[in-house]
Amino acid sequence: MVDAAGADRADGPAARPPLLIEVDSSHAPDVRALIERHLSGMLEFSPPESVHALAADALAEESVTLWSARIDGHLAGLAALRTMPAEAGAPTAGLHGEIKSMRVADGFLRLGVGRALLQHVMAEARGRGVTRLWLETGSTPDFTAARVLYASEGFDECGPFGSYAPDPFSVFMTRSLEP
Repeated sequence: MVDAAGADRADGPAARPPLLIEVDSSHAPDVRALIERHLSGMLEFSPPESVHALAADALAEESVTLWSARIDGHLAGLAALRTMPAEAGAPTAGLHGEIKSMRVADGFLRLGVGRALLQHVMAEARGRGVTRLWLETGSTPDFTAARVLYASEGFDECGPFGSYAPDPFSVFMTRSLEP
């Protein structure tokens, strides 16, 4: 088991409960509620045309895997990976992935849930043969913590990818998963 910070859990009174990350359904009631909270939160800080988070039905598509993180059975966060073929002219060939809809539930912020989810998605992507990960996040100060997290895990800012267009409310990031 790992704790909410992603480290091996130590036994003792101060030990955090274990964090369980597993594939989940976007149609589970608590998952759907967190997805809806995520979408409404994005609309608080960005105009609708600049919100690229996926709704529950899109997170159920075959090319997307959704993971939930739970602590003592309570939904602590979500992350999704969309796999896609590499674009022509991409820095690496093969299978690429886009991190979608990362969200930590309000009551679990600053416990390492986001980092644990991100590391889990990166490991799963690498195991599936994904050679490069991409993501889009917000550019406003409200998204600073997300950008800092991604940068600390090796993501660098880049230009728009896939069907994204330049957008003053978006920051695009990427990182290689090749050894």
